Amino acid sequence: MSAPRMEGPAARPPLLRSIAGGLAGNLIEWYDFLAYSIFSIYFAKAFFPRDNATVQLMNAAAIAAVGYVARPLGSWLIGLYADRRGRKSALTWSVSVMCIGSLIIAVTPGYATIGAFAPAILIVARLLQGLSMGGEYGTSATYLSEIAPANRRGFYLGFLQVSVVTGQLLALGLLLVMQHLLFTSGQIDRWAWRIPFVIGGVLALFALYMRRNVMESEAFQKSGTRHGPPISREMLLHWRQLLLAVGITVGGTVGFYTYTVYMQKFLVNTVGLGKETATLVSALALLLYMPLQPLFGLASDILGRRPVLIFFGLSCTLFSVPIFNALASTHDPLVAFVLSFCGLFMLSGFTSVHMLAKTELFPVRIRALAVGLPYALTTAILGGTTEFVALKFKSIGHEQYFYWYVSAWSAISLLVYLKMPETNGRSARLKLQETIE
Repeated sequence: MSAPRMEGPAARPPLLRSIAGGLAGNLIEWYDFLAYSIFSIYFAKAFFPRDNATVQLMNAAAIAAVGYVARPLGSWLIGLYADRRGRKSALTWSVSVMCIGSLIIAVTPGYATIGAFAPAILIVARLLQGLSMGGEYGTSATYLSEIAPANRRGFYLGFLQVSVVTGQLLALGLLLVMQHLLFTSGQIDRWAWRIPFVIGGVLALFALYMRRNVMESEAFQKSGTRHGPPISREMLLHWRQLLLAVGITVGGTVGFYTYTVYMQKFLVNTVGLGKETATLVSALALLLYMPLQPLFGLASDILGRRPVLIFFGLSCTLFSVPIFNALASTHDPLVAFVLSFCGLFMLSGFTSVHMLAKTELFPVRIRALAVGLPYALTTAILGGTTEFVALKFKSIGHEQYFYWYVSAWSAISLLVYLKMPETNGRSARLKLQETIE
């Protein structure tokens, strides 16, 4: 029998602790996962034969993609566990696996020491990170949507993306401190790049402690997940919603990994900024992007999820190519900062609400898996290959094709947003169900 639900001020401390536990774990997982891409500028040469910088980055990006390929499996395993055994237990497992993957990267010798075993071990570590992240994001979104106040789910889920960006900023901030205060560029190249992964492993242990003290969601406790058809069979009954979830995700996935993760490398390789300047520009743009998430989420509580998503799809379709063309023609860090932030502002229409819109598509007993799996599949195919595609176009002398690549995927999602029903509110969900059926 589930514990009675507390109301009023007495309910706030455990609710806030649970929200903090969910967000802190997600923050640390994203720090660990994105630290790979952020620090690959430095460690790529440690794990691969010395050839040229673009080839080394392409190799590092290819292994980064391995982590994304593992995400659907992680989403299936952890999402299924979350729907069967509870959100709290699944979130605890996900952060434990991330801890192991980060520590493996931290201690693995380089190519000069163990040869081909170095990239092989790196692949194993990245697979573990992918398994963890595959289950983490969808389960975190599900958990937070179930414990947040019904009329402010958008606002609270906006902080999920804040935790993602905070994790990335922690990695970028650490890089800035290392670059400007602690080490020379040569020291970071040789050995200091390992420090972020050691820190990530330790922080994951802290997140594990926090998640042991969160409460289970009342929605899960009342879902009767142990009764009814198997979860996998019920998933098949909702195949239309699953396809809709993929359509919601594709454009924003390419946009997110372009404007956040890849942008730093673009500022170095194409704009011509120094590594330190590019890191600072990226960090400042992300810092301003972060508070937009709950604000866009609040807008979705008032206006609906669909208008906010349409804003992203329309703006990113129309303005991605002009933004990148302008970036490619400037060497001014201030101009680069303004243009980078413009891309992130457009992206906010997606990152603030897309996971919430998808949680509102599915019943509780299959929600964690149904939300996480389409996201993980889409990210594996598109997000994990974004950097590689961008670098490939650059290597063949047609970098501008990548700008149109970003715009095209945004346009595909825009068509979905224009056709989809609103998901916010009970009447909207009933209309959605009628439309799909």
